[in-house]
Amino acid sequence: MAQAGSPDAPPRSLPSWAAPEHSETFIEATKALDTYKQRDATKVIVRFKAVGNAPIMKQNFYKITSSNRFQAVIQFLRKELGWQAGEPLFTYVNLAFSPAPDDTVSNLFKSFSTEGHLIVNYSTTAAWG
Repeated sequence: MAQAGSPDAPPRSLPSWAAPEHSETFIEATKALDTYKQRDATKVIVRFKAVGNAPIMKQNFYKITSSNRFQAVIQFLRKELGWQAGEPLFTYVNLAFSPAPDDTVSNLFKSFSTEGHLIVNYSTTAAWG
């Protein structure tokens, strides 16, 4: 008798729940995964406001793709201000909290938008807890 994994071993059958037949559940799961893989192309308006001694931007309204992570907003802000990665930059939403870099812009906008804008405050020093 051939050992499992050898070329002479008979093929193993899949369990019934993993069978490749196209059941309703399989089709629904495939559609859900395809939907999840698509990037949301909608844009949200992000308004940047300086706090403390941070430089004021000439333009403070930008449209940003909502599927981006907040880390992309931080990188964009650094680029607009001309700051290097080592220079301190603190970001806050609505003068209240500092979002995690892996939060999506879409989730932040849905939860904390004000008058159709996501307000991002930025500072060179820690302004709030």
